[in-house]
Amino acid sequence: MADPDVDDLERRMKGAVEVLRHEFAGLRTGRASVSLLEPIVVSAYGAEMPLNQVATIGVPEPRMLSVQVWDRGQVQAVEKAIQSSGLGLNPIIEGQTLRIPIPELNEERRAELARVAAKYAEQAKVSVRNVRRAGMDQLKKMEKSSELSKDDSRIWSDEIQKMTDDTIKVMIEMYEAKEKEILQV
Repeated sequence: MADPDVDDLERRMKGAVEVLRHEFAGLRTGRASVSLLEPIVVSAYGAEMPLNQVATIGVPEPRMLSVQVWDRGQVQAVEKAIQSSGLGLNPIIEGQTLRIPIPELNEERRAELARVAAKYAEQAKVSVRNVRRAGMDQLKKMEKSSELSKDDSRIWSDEIQKMTDDTIKVMIEMYEAKEKEILQV
């Protein structure tokens, strides 16, 4: 008798956690962080490139980011990419270096960011539930085609449910930590 592909389900659930972690990294919390600029893509050399492939990003002060552009000709493109990123950041150009002050978050913006974080968390939980549903469907098909006994199906079903519960618990903890970080004054 064959076993269901639980490793694939686990890999897909972990992938959803990583996507959530990446989404949360892009949410601004009022403190300077290199991960804040990770999602920014720059039009350079006739292609779309991640910012970290055309410049070095640093955090010289708690409320300041610095972007050292490697090619002087790309400074304007990097500035434009940062301004149009939707993060509300306005770089100051000093030669090949862009200094980016991180403005204080007001209460309204903090609440809005918390709602965005909640939306990201819910989307991630939905994707994990979809993976669980796919796994349960796989079990039903295997049971119907007599590849799996009812008892084995029940055992695997419990295993998949436990994996789902554990993954969602991790996501909830990540969301609560991010929400606390955002709402901290």
